This record gives sequence, C-alpha cells and structure tokens, in this order.
Amino acid sequence: MPDRLKKLLLALGLAASPAALSAQTAPAPAPAPAPAPAPQPATVDADPALWVVKDADTTIYLFGTIHVLKPGLDWFDEGVRAAFDASDEVVLEMVMPDPQSMQALIQRLAISTGGPALPDKLAPDRKAAYLKALSDLGLPANTFDRTDPWFASTNLSLLPLIKLGYDPAQGAEAKISEAAKTARKTVTGLETAEQQLGYFESLSDAAQIALLNSTVEELPKIQTSIENMVNAWAAGDPDKLGAIMNEGLTDTPEVARILLTDRNQRWADWIDTRLNKPGTVFVAVGAGHLAGPGSVIADLEKKKVRVVRVRY
Repeated sequence: MPDRLKKLLLALGLAASPAALSAQTAPAPAPAPAPAPAPQPATVDADPALWVVKDADTTIYLFGTIHVLKPGLDWFDEGVRAAFDASDEVVLEMVMPDPQSMQALIQRLAISTGGPALPDKLAPDRKAAYLKALSDLGLPANTFDRTDPWFASTNLSLLPLIKLGYDPAQGAEAKISEAAKTARKTVTGLETAEQQLGYFESLSDAAQIALLNSTVEELPKIQTSIENMVNAWAAGDPDKLGAIMNEGLTDTPEVARILLTDRNQRWADWIDTRLNKPGTVFVAVGAGHLAGPGSVIADLEKKKVRVVRVRY
C-alpha cells in the first residue's frame, strides 16, 4: 500500500498523541544509556501559513500545526505570535488530559483481551515485516499483542520520529498551550481525547489492519516523509503540504472520511457558528486539516465564509 496513510497520520494530531507504552500488557524495553549532551541546534526561521476569518465583531485566526518538531525551529514569532497575542481564547484540536486519564482511556479503547494476538491477525508476510519493525525499534515481539491494530500503528508512527529527534514537547500545540497558560488565556478543544481515540476505534477491522500494514511498510521512508512535511509547513506552502497529504486518499475512503473530511466539516461548522459571538480566537489544528481539497478552509469557502491568508 502506498504511503498515503502514513502521511495522513503524520499530518494529523492523532498520530502525535503520546500514547504511553506503559498502558500495554508487555514490559517496556530497557532504557538505552543516556547519550552525551548534544550541542544546541542552530535556530532556523520558519513562517508557517496563517489565515483569518472576520466579521464586524469577530476575528478567528486559523493556524496549521505540526505536532512533533525538532528543537531550533523558530516559528512562534512575527505574524503567528501577533495573532496569538491578540486573541482572547485559544482553541486546539483537543486539550491533552493528564497521563492517568489518558492511560485509562487507552486501557478501555485500545486493549483487546480476547481473540488472536495482533500478529496472528496479519498475513504471514505482513506478520514477518511487523515483527521485524518491532525488533528494529528495540521493542519486544509481544509489545502490542493485546492492543488493537490502530494503536500499534499510531505508536509505530511516533516512536521512530522520537528516535530521529522529533519531540511532542517541541510541537506547536505544546508551545501554544504553554504560552496560553502563561498569558492566562482560555484554552478549549474542538474534540476530547476520548473522541480522538474513538475515531480510530471506529475503523473497521480491515481498515485498521490496512493502516498497520501501511505504517510498517513505510517505516524506512519515515524520515523523508516527515522532513518533506515539516519543510512545506515551515515554508508556508499549504499547496505542497496538501499535495503530500491528499495523494491517493480516494483509495482509502473510510480512513480519509473518519480521520479527515468528516472532522474538517464539523470544525468548519464550528467556526461558522463561532462568528456569531464577538471576540478574537486563535484556532490551532493539524496542518493537514487546513491544506488541500476537503480541508477546513475549503469547507468554509463552500459556506461563503471569506478566508484570507495573513501575510507576514
């Protein structure tokens, strides 16, 4: 299967929620020795895309995020920072719950206590590739035996990025949340953690297996995939990001509908309704939701809501 599902996961916040391995039944691998302190990376300027929707008494900024980033990327300044500072409230995809609550959700939604172990749900060649992927990441072969395929897929999407130096704590949501807390701004979520995990849980067994197989297949290309996406994001090139995101999605309509287009439509409805209430709002969602056909921006334009790119 092509890497479109991998790109979908990378571009959406769902891939970057740090679902703890401690929620699984298998023991975590022994930690590697602590590396020597790395030199501080040089700061690289980035200018991600920013949009605004306005009426007479309401201003809503729309900012696309990347959920895991490396240190040293300087993006929270200039136009983005000015829009954030001008806003009375901040709206994210979701407000991350405390670790205990997240682990309880994972236990309830992702753990499978009956039926065959996860590797036995895969075709023989796919099983061999899956077990090799675990081994390459230093994980025990039984790490995800009693989890649903979607959970293994999201973790296998995130763990290699962490090894490459990407960090959820450096991601745009983390930085925005920290700044909002310091500024004592109201922070709310368009969705809850339970809803987000529930989207994966609602996928059919066939779609979940396809997602996992695609993730394993594309692991050797993950560095190139994330670099291409981050580069397009940092350059403020939503057209390029949209092309990366939407390639071949029509071949996986169930995954695209549940994880992307249905959510985009709901968020566009929310923004349209929010225009009825005065104030200034900074909305930050995964960059993939604001790029390409079927995006939040495209849905707003269908509603005759004028969306303007903020140039800075």
